[in-house]
Amino acid sequence: MAIEQADVVIIGSGPAGYVCAIRAAQMGRQVPVIEREYIGGVCLNVGCIPSKALIHAGTMVERIAHAEEMGISVKGVDIDVKKLIDWKGTVVKKLTGGVGQLLKANGCKVVSGEAKFINAHTLEVKSATGTTQMAFKDCVIATGSRPSRIPGWDVDQKQIVDSTGALAPAKLPDTLLCVGGGYIGLELGTFYAKMGVKVTVVEAMPGLLSGVDPDLTRVVEKGLKKRGVMLYLSTKVKANRKTKNTVEVDFEGADGKTFTGNFDQVLITVGRKPNTDSLGLESANIKVDAQGFISVNEKRQTTIPHIWAIGDVAGQPLLAHKGSKEGLVCAEALGGKDVAFDVAAIPAVIFTDPEIATVGMTEAQARAEGVDVMIGNFPFVANGRALSVNETDGFVKLVGDRASGRLLGAHIVGPEASNLIAEAALALEMGARVEDLALTIHAHPTLPETLMEAAEAALGHAVHIYQRKAPVSSAGAGAGASAHA
Repeated sequence: MAIEQADVVIIGSGPAGYVCAIRAAQMGRQVPVIEREYIGGVCLNVGCIPSKALIHAGTMVERIAHAEEMGISVKGVDIDVKKLIDWKGTVVKKLTGGVGQLLKANGCKVVSGEAKFINAHTLEVKSATGTTQMAFKDCVIATGSRPSRIPGWDVDQKQIVDSTGALAPAKLPDTLLCVGGGYIGLELGTFYAKMGVKVTVVEAMPGLLSGVDPDLTRVVEKGLKKRGVMLYLSTKVKANRKTKNTVEVDFEGADGKTFTGNFDQVLITVGRKPNTDSLGLESANIKVDAQGFISVNEKRQTTIPHIWAIGDVAGQPLLAHKGSKEGLVCAEALGGKDVAFDVAAIPAVIFTDPEIATVGMTEAQARAEGVDVMIGNFPFVANGRALSVNETDGFVKLVGDRASGRLLGAHIVGPEASNLIAEAALALEMGARVEDLALTIHAHPTLPETLMEAAEAALGHAVHIYQRKAPVSSAGAGAGASAHA
């Protein structure tokens, strides 16, 4: 068998892989990209992009239903599910097509097939046309992740679906059970609820969105209940039985009591697992941890220096933008630059309604580390722009170090939280003080003013909310009082 020679081969063309490929090619490397399914990976095809397209559509439906509050009467709303899914497909096609063109323009050859290590210097690539081998100088593993499964639950993408199936419904079910109260379950559950589906969410933990500041999740929980979503916390699913038209599910509550429910469809969202088990990593002497993640150093090298790993396979958090940043770092390290994946914080966004966005330390994390914290809260109901667009649920919460005045974290629940978090992420990366946010003039009337106002609240001299406790001192960023609207 002839062996193809490669310079830098990248396995996977998701947000980590294609970004790494393009940057490596820009730096003069010859880069073939092996992709077994679709360019753009899970994020562009069956994850981030299509889900946000559908979530936007759901929000439009809900806004139309409430437009009468502003004197706009709409007589009925018809939902054409097929047309909606087709529209979602055009969004995906535009993005994936664009990525394909960028890879081609930068000289990156895309190889359709599934790669497996034969040894630490050679891959076997299986495709529809046969099996070939590829020897490489460097190899980057960027194979992403897939939905975790629950033993005994047959995901047929009809009655029991995962996130992929939930993004391509042939029709909307009357009732939907979301197993898992994490970000995927709540994002998709919110979409279906806005489309008129009766949604139930079951979560084994005592609260939704584990790891997120409870102050934020309470606002989202209120929004879910307002939309008629039934929530069962500290509750486990035990068994399921499919009938012709429904799925019968047994539950067990925290008190040990069991009960049963019937649903047209069940959505399983209990996490994701890395795609490392079919790569033949043992043949290259690359080890994974108990969850299947590959250990990497600050440059994203594995224990085999010429084999690298980026994106979901390289560990938490499983976020597209984290993978893309790793791809840039890895490509530049491959090019001989002295770089490292050394970020102050990684922002995370949850597209519920209202949205949640966080970056940096939570109040609980800061206190656990012994930090004398300064907290600033500012509600959207006190923001002119939020009032003018009729979206006033939620608030901005800033966490700072009272001694140094430095910003430690920002946590937002409310309109456009996904966009607002960028300013806080930049501030953290630059080592800004809370006072820097307060001193920065923000355009009016805009939602970003809430960050400035939250900073003012942390310093103890908020103007647009009343603070019961007067400022301790006007000198220094760390001399304010905790503020709660």
